[in-house]
Amino acid sequence: MARVACIQLALDDSLTKEQRISTVEGLLDREKGADLILLPESWPVGFFSFDRYEEASEPLQGLIADRMSTKAKELGAYLLAGSFIEREGDKLYNTSLFFDPSGSLLAAYRKIHLFGYGSRESEILTRGSQVVVVDTALGKIGLSTCYDLRFPELYRQMVDLGAEIFLVTSAWPYPRVEHWTVLNRARAIENQAYLISCNFGGTNCGKPFLGRSMVVDPWGTVLATAGDGQAVVRAEIDREVVASCRQEFPPLRDRILRWPEKCPGGGIQ
Repeated sequence: MARVACIQLALDDSLTKEQRISTVEGLLDREKGADLILLPESWPVGFFSFDRYEEASEPLQGLIADRMSTKAKELGAYLLAGSFIEREGDKLYNTSLFFDPSGSLLAAYRKIHLFGYGSRESEILTRGSQVVVVDTALGKIGLSTCYDLRFPELYRQMVDLGAEIFLVTSAWPYPRVEHWTVLNRARAIENQAYLISCNFGGTNCGKPFLGRSMVVDPWGTVLATAGDGQAVVRAEIDREVVASCRQEFPPLRDRILRWPEKCPGGGIQ
């Protein structure tokens, strides 16, 4: 069994980047004993603070990576350190960092699906292109970010790479509550995997986030969730549940289409 903690932040817009980091470090310290800790999307700047993206950006191995690496090591936990605005040359990315209990950076995932509906994310940022699955002592973990939840093919590709657990860092706003709750469960059910999401609470630039971070098991049961304010969602997961679910119930084994294969015989039937 592994203990999971999703820290659902609600940060005031007036906080500086340093104040945000210090606040998050203090909240992380309260979760000592957890095996896996998640933070939300774009917490160092605020998702809707598009006019601050450039000034808040930093290289992959910058201040955020250094401070979060140190905290993962201190806590002896796997840490999905949410996402930050990564700068590489003249490009900006929405990048999430995943550390192991020694503080080593296991993976960096650049958000593939950028949001353009009422958002400048797709205008300012460059999309990622790499599907990321990491082998850990907790199981094989696939990384994703917010809007990615609407694209089931990404999660299928992660399953084909062996994923047993999906982690989602997010800043999902109101009013699309039902979309969020259904998609969290759907991605878990259709892939017979755990899905653990950490969403923002509170507001940013006057736009309210819906919170409701959750842990969903491979059968689609919500093991733990929260409201829309600051909260910590805690639960226990067991990779053996993934194995038993997939062994007992056959949809993954019964698949005909697999990436990048096509239906046998081809053409339209």
